Amino acid sequence: MLAKLTAKNQITIPKEIVARLPDVRYFDVGYDNGTVTLKPVKVVDADLSQIRAKIEKLGLSEDCVGEAVRWARSK
Repeated sequence: MLAKLTAKNQITIPKEIVARLPDVRYFDVGYDNGTVTLKPVKVVDADLSQIRAKIEKLGLSEDCVGEAVRWARSK
């Protein structure tokens, strides 16, 4: 399928592809050896106060959280 890059660097994803991706609004965009990839990403709204309360309840430190983020990003 053909898609055109507009002057504003936008591409419209063909309807046939979007139909296979229900409820997807965000994509992780990558580039590797001349190939552009779009990977669907699920975005979840989070209540930061609840997350902070749970971290405190578990007795985790800021360092633990930073280490967990580094670990997750390395995967």
